[in-house]
Amino acid sequence: MRRNTYKDCAHIITMSLIVGAMVQTLTEHVFTALMNQAEFALDFSGQFEQLKTGLDLTKALLADTESLNHKNNIVKAALFELREVIYKADDVLTDCLVRDEYRKDGSCSGSLFHDPFFLHRTGKKLKDINLRMKEIEQTLGKFLRAPDNIHREDAYQVRVMVSQDWNPTEIIGLDSDVEKIKGWLLDTSKVLSHVGIVGMGGLGKTTIAQKIFHDLEVVGHFHKLIWVCVSQSFSADRIMRSILEGLGENVSGAGVTQILSRIQQVLKDKSCLIVMDDVWNQTDVDWWTNLCSVIPKQSSCIIVTTRNEEAVIGFAFPTSKGLCPEDRLEKLGKELLKKCGGLPLAIKTIGSLLASKVDSPSQWRRVLESFHALTTEGKTSSVMASLRLSYDELPPGLKQCLLCFSIYPEDYEIRADQLIHWWIGEGLVQSKGSRTAVEVGYEYLAELISRCLVETVQQRGFDGRVYKCKIHDMVRELIIMIAEEEELCGFDEQGRQKLTANTRWLCFIDEMEEKSLKRSSKLRALLMMSSRRFDFERNSLRSLRMLDLSNCTVDEHCVKDLFSWISSLKRLASLNLSGIQALKEVPSSIHKLLNLQLLLLTGCSNLEKIHPSITNLKKLIILDLGGCPIQYLPQGLGRLSYLQEFSGFKVVSQPRMPCFRLLEIRELINLRILRIHVSSTTVIADNELDVLSQLRRLNVLAIDAEDCRNNNVLEMLERLTPPPSLQELYLRNYKKETLPSWVNPGQLSRLQYLCIENGDLVKLSSGQTTWNLEGLCLKYLMRLEVDWKDLEKDMPVLHYMEISHCYNLKDFPCSVMEPGVWRKN
Repeated sequence: MRRNTYKDCAHIITMSLIVGAMVQTLTEHVFTALMNQAEFALDFSGQFEQLKTGLDLTKALLADTESLNHKNNIVKAALFELREVIYKADDVLTDCLVRDEYRKDGSCSGSLFHDPFFLHRTGKKLKDINLRMKEIEQTLGKFLRAPDNIHREDAYQVRVMVSQDWNPTEIIGLDSDVEKIKGWLLDTSKVLSHVGIVGMGGLGKTTIAQKIFHDLEVVGHFHKLIWVCVSQSFSADRIMRSILEGLGENVSGAGVTQILSRIQQVLKDKSCLIVMDDVWNQTDVDWWTNLCSVIPKQSSCIIVTTRNEEAVIGFAFPTSKGLCPEDRLEKLGKELLKKCGGLPLAIKTIGSLLASKVDSPSQWRRVLESFHALTTEGKTSSVMASLRLSYDELPPGLKQCLLCFSIYPEDYEIRADQLIHWWIGEGLVQSKGSRTAVEVGYEYLAELISRCLVETVQQRGFDGRVYKCKIHDMVRELIIMIAEEEELCGFDEQGRQKLTANTRWLCFIDEMEEKSLKRSSKLRALLMMSSRRFDFERNSLRSLRMLDLSNCTVDEHCVKDLFSWISSLKRLASLNLSGIQALKEVPSSIHKLLNLQLLLLTGCSNLEKIHPSITNLKKLIILDLGGCPIQYLPQGLGRLSYLQEFSGFKVVSQPRMPCFRLLEIRELINLRILRIHVSSTTVIADNELDVLSQLRRLNVLAIDAEDCRNNNVLEMLERLTPPPSLQELYLRNYKKETLPSWVNPGQLSRLQYLCIENGDLVKLSSGQTTWNLEGLCLKYLMRLEVDWKDLEKDMPVLHYMEISHCYNLKDFPCSVMEPGVWRKN
């Protein structure tokens, strides 16, 4: 048997990681269904239990990447087969979930409730899936070995050490090590020491750290001491929360930026010792850099204990400050530069890859050797080789997210929200802990950008959130090659997407044939970028999870047929119809999309009515009606308890007919983002004035007064009670000289960003209490009078500001006439 090439091995490992990520996601979904004892899980409990067991074993086999390096095409074929089985299993699971929703929904009718054929078909499919899973496991088992502890829970644990964790009688024979480290800690001439204690399990790493942590001299030397235990599954966010908790602060509802700011405030002018015990993995070090930046530089120290030398290199010594620490690295670096051929993208990508491996010549050598194998064996360019290495280093989930970029045309500027909505609909991104799926999606995108695989086109100045992005031509060349290898998409010789029988994701453009689209039964994501009019057949493309028809050309007489087709897509999770001008009404058939999580109707300027059956879409997390002239929304939207983002709600007068009122918003307890409009006809009843304060998870609130000059309405806004956890506030077209009384530092203590646009504001702050604002945006406030020195006193932690057409601001450090931006040095 011939020896596999580097490219062959890389492909098999890449495929195994991607399939492994799919296995993990499906396993979680099956486990959740079994735990929730859904009706369908009871119908097929034995089959789903068997499926979960098979998935667990398969996941364990795929973890044997060392063996994958040396295996043949049999493994490759088995992985392809496994991926197909997972897609089929996901379809069956989704169908069962939808059927479960139909059972719960009394307003729906049809034979689906008591369809014996459904039970028979589904049972047969599950048996077939489990049989194929068993065959694949047997094939993989001949080449791969599962670890003994496949059922071990890798639950993340972080805790602050308490007194009972320490037993001084257990310390034997480690005094010399303790004294050596104590000497480093107590040396006041050092600047922010980082100490790494590395060794195998049971060697005494934690014991040494405990001895130091409780030493009387050490306790007397530092103002603050914090101990954090870290398990194998790493989370930077939770570690920082644990540190803040160790400082005696409340962390509920705080974001990463706010946590860092509060750590900095608590530790101001104080020395501290932080011990991070039992770190296993080296991860992205940006969070570490941010943490170190807020810790006082004089007489502070962070100790890391770990079994993994790479982890301590990544955490404790992540930067060389631009200098090569030793000759060997300099030599290896020059060889890598030579391989890059002077091309900036190659240098930038390789530099990003090596940043976390500084002080590890062996790792640099491995990268150089892999680089050499890629550039010589496959005649790959230095740029492509560097990109391939960076891709190989990505976690499996990020690999899938990056491959999504392949369907966009060359040099296309991609909207970040469109991309993230696709990731959510496809199931590539899910919520994690307190973070929503959208927040996790933006974190994934930021990670891809930090690895130099995605380029930022437009971003928010305050916190860097990406609005638009694109990929370099060479990155696109790489990912379309991988996407084709993985049979996700097909491409012609010019790199343009083409339809194949196995296409899963498609960006449809004018040059493609509509007939071939109807035959694409495996399609899961469809993005329409065609000006042509379409005739969709009911029950075609039934596997779709994401459908984006935003700004497509649709005739009025075709809208009914369009919704007839859409309503047959029972598995659909994300639907974007934004900008379709022919859309005047969302019909009753919308109730059939019980798997729908995202419904985007932004900018449908003729949309005037939504059928009440929309209240049956219990899985909705995003409902966007921004720019739609809908005056009255259906009563019962409060039943959408999973809703996290709601835009375009108009607060109107008390109508005669039943409709959604402001009072009902209090039932949307999971709302994170709310955008509302008020007008001259708005009426806010007395029992509605405190509804916003009941939205305890609301982070973003936008109020648009739409040129409302009705003093009665503005007085109603004045009497509102704000949400307690608000982090961002947008106030537009507010025609009063002063802000609402609740817009003050006392009631909005967590507010990080304030944006006020187009109003009659004269005075901004009372000056009695300082704000915790980090970002400020003031636009088209011609009457506003503020002195820069006063603003600095009122907002001491402000680090970003946008100003435009505010003519009466004095001594500001940026333009106040034309758009200006200021950033704190």
